[in-house]
Amino acid sequence: MTTKDRVLQLLKQNNATLSGEKIAQELAISRTAVWKAIKELEKVGYTFEHLKTGYRYLPQDRLDDVAIAAGLPDLAVATKDISESTMKDAKLAQVSGIKAPFLVVADMQTAAHGRFNRPFFAQKGEGIYMSLLLTPNQSFAELPQYTVLAAVAVCQAIEKLTTRKPQIKWVNDIYLEGRKICGILSEAQSDFESGIISHVIIGMGFNFAIPQKDFPSDLQQKATSLFAEGGTPPFERNQLINEIWRHFFDLLAQLPKQDFLTEYRKRSFVLGQNVSFTQGGKTYSGIAKDITDEGQLVVATPQQTFTLNSGEISLSSIGK
Repeated sequence: MTTKDRVLQLLKQNNATLSGEKIAQELAISRTAVWKAIKELEKVGYTFEHLKTGYRYLPQDRLDDVAIAAGLPDLAVATKDISESTMKDAKLAQVSGIKAPFLVVADMQTAAHGRFNRPFFAQKGEGIYMSLLLTPNQSFAELPQYTVLAAVAVCQAIEKLTTRKPQIKWVNDIYLEGRKICGILSEAQSDFESGIISHVIIGMGFNFAIPQKDFPSDLQQKATSLFAEGGTPPFERNQLINEIWRHFFDLLAQLPKQDFLTEYRKRSFVLGQNVSFTQGGKTYSGIAKDITDEGQLVVATPQQTFTLNSGEISLSSIGK
């Protein structure tokens, strides 16, 4: 960690004014080094109150590599102002040989999309757009259910930092009070001859603090954000991003235990509901009965009981 990163972290952790001398003592550096660090931080956009008694960090929601990776020593993080697609960025990182796990996070995404290439509404500075590169080197049968793990991790992070109660729409969408706030997309790359999955990329688009009035009219009833009421959120995006991946890696470390499936089912708002889906050109309706240990959705219809795979089926309606 660089000197300016250490100075920034110390000031962010203290909601008070710290003198240059105090910072220098805490970090075992000179007061000149403190002054230079503050100047360097201000050049890249951080703001501080300069008082006779010292410096005080003025909160702003800037993406910060160090804050995102805090407590996750094996995770490398790169932040960007604007990205066409963080999924593409992660793929380019893989091709260039960057070591996984590697997370790319953008302040804005210009070509955001989700499952089945559906567009995802993005807003600069008010959303979270990120993709995680992993190198599992496992067969498909051995591969963890990354999308399910990520969905649970997002819910757990929200629950830790807020009083909100998010729910999961099978298989990859996070909802709050009936409207979508987050979409998750996982892509895998395999070796054709060996069948080994060499790389996996998990992408997320998260509506963090987009005011409800700013959503397009066709999304007003379908989408919302974690802090849609406006005003300054009680914590930064960096903290939520860190919590999401902290929970994700904790769940991953617990495998082969299947506790995450219990957590996933508990938060599902699909189970017990009437759902509609199309298969083979025919539309069916039935009751969502269960989610299998493999992450498939079991739906009982008047015709038969279906076991649906997420990569092939999209639910067209729930609870109608």
